[in-house]
Amino acid sequence: MTQTKDQPKPATSDVPALADKSSLSQEQQLELFRWMALNRAFDDKISLLYRRGLVIGAAFSSLGQEATSCASTYALQQDDIIAPMIRNAGSTLVKGLPARDFLANYMFRTNAPTGGRDGNTHMGDLRYGIIAPISMLGCSIAVCTGYVMAARMRGEKRVALSWIGEGASSNGEFHEAVNMGAVMKAPMVLIIENNQYAYSTPVEKQCAAERFADKAPGYGLEPIRIDGNDPLEVYEVSKAAIERARNGEGFQLIEAMTFRRKGHAEHDPAKYVPQDVKDYWEARDPLARFEAHLIKQGFSSQDEIDLIWQDVRQEVEEAEEWVNAQPQPDASTVMQGVYADQPHPAHEDDEFLYGRQFR
Repeated sequence: MTQTKDQPKPATSDVPALADKSSLSQEQQLELFRWMALNRAFDDKISLLYRRGLVIGAAFSSLGQEATSCASTYALQQDDIIAPMIRNAGSTLVKGLPARDFLANYMFRTNAPTGGRDGNTHMGDLRYGIIAPISMLGCSIAVCTGYVMAARMRGEKRVALSWIGEGASSNGEFHEAVNMGAVMKAPMVLIIENNQYAYSTPVEKQCAAERFADKAPGYGLEPIRIDGNDPLEVYEVSKAAIERARNGEGFQLIEAMTFRRKGHAEHDPAKYVPQDVKDYWEARDPLARFEAHLIKQGFSSQDEIDLIWQDVRQEVEEAEEWVNAQPQPDASTVMQGVYADQPHPAHEDDEFLYGRQFR
């Protein structure tokens, strides 16, 4: 099983290259890079809109964690499901939700997945296999477990993928849900995103274990720890875990070593993070490492990579233009979608949710 060494002391030298071998073709690696670049361009736009007062709710960034989200989701099949959390914008995009729909949710537009009822990432869309995040951290694990167990009863070989921060892995919901998923051999993969800080609390102040992966044996699971900033390693290990889950080997738990390069949310300057720690992880930026790999392998030139960045930023700009032309919700519809006899205004014609084929 692919695992990384324990995190060394902060230093900017000896930044490791990406995994030597990958089952991904040149075309697939370039596609994965584009998803990660779109993830970052999207987050950059949200940060800018927040500072302009156009995002009224909380704004969360996944800066530095794009590989963990995008590469793991890239390993799924179309019918699989995800339950993203606040730093998994990339997962939501890879799973198929258009950037403009995601942005519309942040900006309270009627045709957003929540119909303008939420101003950040707390939205899902089952048409794309996306279960909405749950603020009570850890609860998504149990929801995913139930979803794929129901699918298994119908004879479907679907897998659920979700993520949780290392801080939330210390709460009771995590323990109960992982224990149940392991006992029931639920076809699910859970990635602990060890981004070093639970809000402002460093890992050593909230868990005595040296490795969060070491929690796995307590549930009868194999401990797996990976470099969460290496998209190729994330993909290969996630793909193997997903297929084990799909083939009846049960719940899979992975710890991904990464770093949250901004504060908990856009309002948090993260002054509690020592500069040498920031330097260590910024030198291991997943997109910079991926760019260097693509050029070294001859898969792309710097000019071609620059065109990818230009393309994704243009996509986000066009998404903003589209969102700005969309209406905000009518206050009189606030109760719609609360009860079954009053369909949600964003989905009132949606047979998937309100017709017979919903399951």
